[in-house]
Amino acid sequence: MYPCEIREQAAQHVLSIRFRTPVQDLPTHFGRIYGSIMQYMGTLGGQDTGAAFAAYYNMDMQDMDVEAGFPVTKPLPGKGDIQAREIPAGTVAICHYTGPYENLRPAYDQLTQFAQNEGYTIGGPIYEFYLNGPDEVPPEELKTDIVFPVSAS
Repeated sequence: MYPCEIREQAAQHVLSIRFRTPVQDLPTHFGRIYGSIMQYMGTLGGQDTGAAFAAYYNMDMQDMDVEAGFPVTKPLPGKGDIQAREIPAGTVAICHYTGPYENLRPAYDQLTQFAQNEGYTIGGPIYEFYLNGPDEVPPEELKTDIVFPVSAS
């Protein structure tokens, strides 16, 4: 059982890169993209960022439409593939998951059921915020917030 909640989320400015890939190639893309954005952030004077995130616009495991990046404290300019955009404000359902990334499925199922039980419909891209990473902690201590934008049913 993972803790879940419904809350209002403020809009978040982000720097991100959107791409398409098969699911098995996600780790390679994430490493490259997060590194590229962090390097760019360094050229802007080391602006503060939030937890790395990925937004999933579909769940086609052979052709995923994904956006990866970091929330930033203020609007910043994009450059090349790095886009400046905003995660919109709104009501969200959140599941606080701890464990290996490959075992996220039960947390997704639990969050889906939780949102429905609370009277909400899931809409928009699904977000994962990575509160720590595999270079910091062992897989069983990885912390991920799964976030579904929701609306009242």
